Amino acid sequence: MDTLTPKEIVRELDKYIIGQAEAKKAVAIALRNRSRRKQLPSELRDEVAPKNIIMIGPTGVGKTEIARRLARLAQAPFMKVEATKFTEVGYVGRDVESMIRDLTQLSANMVRQEKMKEVEPKAQEMAEERILDLLLPPLRPEKEKTEPPEAISEGDSQLQRTRQKLRGQLRANKLEKRIVELNIRETFLPMIEVFSNAGLEEMGINFQDILGGMTPQKSKKRRLTVGEARRILIQEEAEKLIDMDKVISEAIKRTEDSGIIFLDELDKISGSSPGSGPDVSRQGVQRDLLPLIEGSTVTTKFGTVRTDHILFIAAGAFHASKPSDLIPELQGRFPIRVELHSLSKADFQRILTEPENALIKQYRALLKTEGLNIEFTRDAIAEISSLSSRVNEGLENIGARRLHTVLEKLLEEISFNAPDLKKKNILIDRKYVKKKLENIIGDEDLIRYIF
Repeated sequence: MDTLTPKEIVRELDKYIIGQAEAKKAVAIALRNRSRRKQLPSELRDEVAPKNIIMIGPTGVGKTEIARRLARLAQAPFMKVEATKFTEVGYVGRDVESMIRDLTQLSANMVRQEKMKEVEPKAQEMAEERILDLLLPPLRPEKEKTEPPEAISEGDSQLQRTRQKLRGQLRANKLEKRIVELNIRETFLPMIEVFSNAGLEEMGINFQDILGGMTPQKSKKRRLTVGEARRILIQEEAEKLIDMDKVISEAIKRTEDSGIIFLDELDKISGSSPGSGPDVSRQGVQRDLLPLIEGSTVTTKFGTVRTDHILFIAAGAFHASKPSDLIPELQGRFPIRVELHSLSKADFQRILTEPENALIKQYRALLKTEGLNIEFTRDAIAEISSLSSRVNEGLENIGARRLHTVLEKLLEEISFNAPDLKKKNILIDRKYVKKKLENIIGDEDLIRYIF
């Protein structure tokens, strides 16, 4: 990721998102600035703060997708949260610091999975030895005491030859269906009822850690196939090989240096209702967000996490309000603002066909699992795009999400009857689109309820 230039980042985003060049440019610069910051001297590195971004635009134009793809590209911990889910401290509901705790948990899971992949070859070897022990138990100690040394040596040699033979069969996957008995650890946690305004995750408490020593480690013997036992044993051995202290340390560092939080529906907490008293879902939440975005220390179950260099990308339609309705201090925490434009008919046509995860590619792949080959003609794609654009203009503009609705209705009958269709090659042209949707297109009430 550190080697990608802003132009290369934009090209990567272009593979999945159509248009919105200004927004892509802004997030590409923000991502590149992170790699630039790492190269600075330590005394200056801490002074360089991320330039948080507000994306302004209607729903369905790519705001969330840009942030999500950016995080995947950076291999960074990414959390999408709705601003309307939080309330001011002191009221029942989630406080804003919970997003940092969730982000740290996600980061810990990412690092843990990476470390487990690193030790997987060693874990597979250790799991193989344990499976061989299950298939061919070693000599019992009491037998070693009663048998003469010559017999023990001969028995051990025969055991090793048989073990090597089983190892070859195991590696050739010839024993996958054989049944073995395996002791699986089970942890029983007693039922505890906590009376609190916040959930356990808000309290930053890991009750499993607290009660781990109080609750007995039980094991249950289960009969499994060798294939099932292998998966369980690889997991167990990998967990033994990784150092959780290093995992937690790296997870906290990754959260602090690379974390990205996408704060959606920011416009819903802007402004206030005059004469209605304090609003716990608006200005109170804005005030609580201030220290978090500027930089503060949050206590999590993994330790303290500083938020100074977490990148916040906020988004909102801002139909009924505008960014200037936010409290001035919060406006200053988001110095970069970019506007995303509504999607046109031409954009819809490109969305249907160009991205690597294009909708038509998705539907073709889904129906291919039923043995169907679906082909869309150019005029059919143009008709679908035109219809989606018209519906967006006549009703609420929900952007590219309208394509999902139209395509689902168009292919409803094919999807339902796919397993029983004798005809496996289906061509969808403009005539087919009009035939399937003409009754709905001509009725404004139907359009309102169906699309």
